Amino acid sequence: MAARPLVARQPNERLQALIQEAGCSNAGLARRVNMCGAEHGLDLRYDKTSVARWLRGQQPRGRAPAIIAEALGRKLGRTVTIDEIGMANGKNLASGVGLQFSPTVLGAIEQVCELWRSDVGRRDFLSGSSVAASALVEPSRDWLITGMDQQVARSAGARVGTADVEAVRAMTDALTQLDHQFGSGHVRPVVVHYLNSVVSGLLAGSYREAVGRELFAAVARLTELAGYMAIDTGQPGLAQRYYIQALRLAQAAGDRGYGGYVLAASMSHLAAQLGNPREIAQLARAAQEGARGRVTPRAEAMFYAAEARGHALLGDARTTQLVVARAEVAMERAESSGSGSGPGSGSGDDPVWIRHFDRAYLADELAHCYRDLGQADAAERAAREALDRLPETRVRRRAIGLVLLATAQVQRREVEHACHTGMRAVELLGTLRSNRGAEYLDDLQQRLEPFGEEAVVREFGARLDVQAA
Repeated sequence: MAARPLVARQPNERLQALIQEAGCSNAGLARRVNMCGAEHGLDLRYDKTSVARWLRGQQPRGRAPAIIAEALGRKLGRTVTIDEIGMANGKNLASGVGLQFSPTVLGAIEQVCELWRSDVGRRDFLSGSSVAASALVEPSRDWLITGMDQQVARSAGARVGTADVEAVRAMTDALTQLDHQFGSGHVRPVVVHYLNSVVSGLLAGSYREAVGRELFAAVARLTELAGYMAIDTGQPGLAQRYYIQALRLAQAAGDRGYGGYVLAASMSHLAAQLGNPREIAQLARAAQEGARGRVTPRAEAMFYAAEARGHALLGDARTTQLVVARAEVAMERAESSGSGSGPGSGSGDDPVWIRHFDRAYLADELAHCYRDLGQADAAERAAREALDRLPETRVRRRAIGLVLLATAQVQRREVEHACHTGMRAVELLGTLRSNRGAEYLDDLQQRLEPFGEEAVVREFGARLDVQAA
């Protein structure tokens, strides 16, 4: 038998650079790795000779690379990935960043921090990547069958406390308001840099169990927001990665309700944008099943509305109406169990991430359903209700509502009214940097093409051309 050819190992220059940055000796790093491994239930017995072998290019097996990265991260006070220490071995290469629903908390931190770092670095694989519907559904299955992480507490870098978590929440609320008013084109770079420069350090810090759960919940919300902003800036492949990681962070937080929200409000809407109606319904039903008994009626209403969108795109009017009825019943329960009046009423017991879903949002979802079913009268009623209830500050949402109303008017062959309504949407979108709004206008313009000889349609098209210039 011929002898197996020897493979020349390359020195691990990445690991060498990080050891120098951390100011560690080989023996010091070995001790840190052994201690870190013990916290994870591993009996590691590395010494300075082991580290010397790693520096020559040898790669330890099993969970050791992740433990080495964690030990170095603790010394440096930031998250270090196995890719950074030169031990990815093909498992964490750029093209797969953010697409994995990690089985461990440590892996989840590594995944999401690498995603943020790659996004800030404007890696081409992120912005140019396509979206596969299966890559959205598969993480939902992992989420459904995965139990809660037993422990998230860490003893690593700087101490993280409740004030740090509150800062992330406050930043999320402020960025959300700016996004609603001005569009993601203005805001997304700020979100991503904050995640990469500040939040990654918090995840790599030291925190008690309760604080850790709250931290993961807050970071999940901000990560989901960054995903939505990726959609609004025309990057669905990047949004997919953010949504998968937001789902995993929600799992680490022990928040099944928010995990369901990510599936129904985020992933299913991305599937809708991509024209995958079956996946829309699957994701929404996964949300219902996985969060059953752990969400308020308001969240249930949103989950049902998301499922209805899928059935409507499939042209199944009967099932759509059945699910719409469930959404409306759930919304009635939400309103009757809450307090207050006006937008957000009945949201006293609701978590902050669902309080925005009120009658205006439900009407907006129903307008989409009726539009896709070709039920123009119902679509117009729903769109008008949404616009009547939406506050002026929700600029992008109002613009989309106007396009939905204009679309219903086209379906009713009220072309002049449709163009005038569409012009109001154009004026609002002129104040935003929103790719999502532009896509709705493109859809409206396509629906107006059969009436292209009419003067009002030509005028509308000319106005859109000026807007795009």
